[in-house]
Amino acid sequence: MPVLSCSNISKTYIVDTILDKISFSVEDGDKIGVIGLNGSGKTTLFNILAGNIHEDSGQVYIQKDLKIGYLEQHTSIESSKSIYEECLEVFILLINMEADIRKLEESISIEASSGDSPELTVLMEEYGHLSELFLSLNGYGYKSEIRGVLKGLGFPEKDFNKEVNLLSGGQKSRLSLAKLLLQKPDILLLDEPTNHLDIEAIDWLEKYLKDYKGACLIISHDRYFLDNVVNRIFYLENLKLHIYNTNYTRFMVQRKKDMDILKKQYEDQQKELKRQEEIIARFMNYGGARYIKQAQSRQKLLNKMKVMDKLSTSKTTRIKFEPEVKSGRDVLSVEDLSKSFGDLELLNDINFNIYRGERVGLIGANGIGKTTLFKIILGQEEKDDGLIQLGHHVMPGYFDQEMDTLNLGKTVIDEIWDDNPNMDYYGIRTILSQFLFVGDDIFKEIEDLSGGEKGRISLLKLMLSKANFLLMDEPTNHLDIDSKEILEDALLDYQGTVFVISHDRYFLNRVTNKILELTADGIVEYVGNYDYYLEKKNEPAYEEDEEEEKTKTQIRIEKKREKQLIQEERDKRKE
Repeated sequence: MPVLSCSNISKTYIVDTILDKISFSVEDGDKIGVIGLNGSGKTTLFNILAGNIHEDSGQVYIQKDLKIGYLEQHTSIESSKSIYEECLEVFILLINMEADIRKLEESISIEASSGDSPELTVLMEEYGHLSELFLSLNGYGYKSEIRGVLKGLGFPEKDFNKEVNLLSGGQKSRLSLAKLLLQKPDILLLDEPTNHLDIEAIDWLEKYLKDYKGACLIISHDRYFLDNVVNRIFYLENLKLHIYNTNYTRFMVQRKKDMDILKKQYEDQQKELKRQEEIIARFMNYGGARYIKQAQSRQKLLNKMKVMDKLSTSKTTRIKFEPEVKSGRDVLSVEDLSKSFGDLELLNDINFNIYRGERVGLIGANGIGKTTLFKIILGQEEKDDGLIQLGHHVMPGYFDQEMDTLNLGKTVIDEIWDDNPNMDYYGIRTILSQFLFVGDDIFKEIEDLSGGEKGRISLLKLMLSKANFLLMDEPTNHLDIDSKEILEDALLDYQGTVFVISHDRYFLNRVTNKILELTADGIVEYVGNYDYYLEKKNEPAYEEDEEEEKTKTQIRIEKKREKQLIQEERDKRKE
């Protein structure tokens, strides 16, 4: 029996219809991926299910006493409590129950000292009932549960006492997710839950949701995540909902087949309509009662025919990165780089090289220093020690995940035109239209744009820079799935060099040919894509029992010597 269902629900904002007569049902335990282009109505649907807004027509059925938990994409907690204390609020019932049990224990102890009495019997019965209920609600395990969820979502135990108001926006989003998971609602509505998680935390969340007893509806652009978690896809397109009982990859295969069939059916129907119209016109030209009657009869049949709508093609961004000049073979060399902020040693003993044509993915835990490393390479942050060298004719271009390089007070057209004064007005408008900024959109101020629109402007600026070395910090964060695939294709066609920070494993797998993992001990290099990195990470480590444990200094010396040998071998090949 469905725990939730919708029948012919519609929603319109003023004159814009967002959802038109969509129907579906959700069974207990379903794991559903809700996908579609930005603006297709995914968040509107979630707000209807959560009761935040009402549908204009249709019916929503929710099983009696069912609890729905909703994680919005943009959420923030304001609290002077610590992270751990904030999570304790979820278990206030158990905390109060535990306090009542302690009071009963004291009362029983006092009453027992006076010998058996009716009051003692009543207290013991109440104590037994409350203790049994406390145990059934995991009263002895909720503190461990809090620690497990916080650690899984990337909060180290040393941060548990940190004040919530001091957290970054991303950390607050993770805390909101932690609190929601701890509440264990019957249905989880998660809007982009992986946005502020590193790869390790995403892996943990995947396992958690797969084992989750309730139903989950998940809006996500993370294709790897969808493949690993969901067993159904709800695809919103052109105001309608299409349901596929499979994961994301198989949905894409089936969707293409469906689109090919619909296209063929539409073309065949159009041919038949044209043929019938020609026959009708010919009969009318013949004149005479018999031919006119036949023409009218055919026209009636034609009028009754249900004409298929032409398949609409979604507007997509056109991205093409073209370097102005070709760089030298050696693009970037980093040796013995270190960086600290006060007592916090963020980067230490960082050594690696990047060569022309490589597409390198930089991965590592949140807060490990990936963005700081990029800013040091670009000269936006001072290093403490070490050497950074850009190669001959290297022209770097930067995509900043915070988009701090955008001028919030400028209009869209001025933001692009001021950087490219040699382009004329029509050239600027044409290039903006290729990035889906048309009509009055070009006169919007940057600060009024959505995250996705700001992302498109940042990508356009990067494209127009003609850089031959792209440094990109989380470029897929605000892109829908179609836009991600367009960006991937553009990077695969790019003749320059790419260095990208990303937690999008599907993107890393498709685009990169080298992975650099940033750890507390330095950089570990994997010459391959993300699947290759996983394969190597999961290989069992064989160590000789008699081998003494090496110090960090010994390990660094060995790594340095190994890199020297690799470089010597490369130099020999060049000779």
